[in-house]
Amino acid sequence: MVIVYGSAAATARAVSAVRPPVLLRFLIAIGAGNLAWEFAHMPLYTIWQTASGGRIAYAAVHCWLGDLLIAVACLGVAVLTTGRSWPIGRYWTTAIIATALGVASTIVLEWVNVDILGNWAYAPSMPTLPILGTGLSPLLQWFVLPPLAFVLARPHGLENA
Repeated sequence: MVIVYGSAAATARAVSAVRPPVLLRFLIAIGAGNLAWEFAHMPLYTIWQTASGGRIAYAAVHCWLGDLLIAVACLGVAVLTTGRSWPIGRYWTTAIIATALGVASTIVLEWVNVDILGNWAYAPSMPTLPILGTGLSPLLQWFVLPPLAFVLARPHGLENA
């Protein structure tokens, strides 16, 4: 569905009225989902067997904050790519681009932190992708949570925008 307003000023007013609550819902959904996911998949990393409970909690919260920064950056780049009318216009195109950027970021960041810097390591129970070696859990995190957050955050009455 394409929404046409009478003027650029009217569109700008509509976007400025709709964007803050949509952005807030997105941040709440992506934040809650990522926090739960970080704690849920912690046993798939070696830290689960080697560190204290406090260190594990610190690592999960640290990674969660990184997830939030990645999500906001991916959304920002997606909005700049699709046009500033988000979330009134090109909502799902923006969601697809933001999700793709999150997945790409995950592949690169997991590679850098596991293989290059050694900041964390996968436990033997972590399934990994052939060739890339990326952990399946962090990859699924970015395939599942951003689309879910976009569904939960979408502007009411614009389900097909």
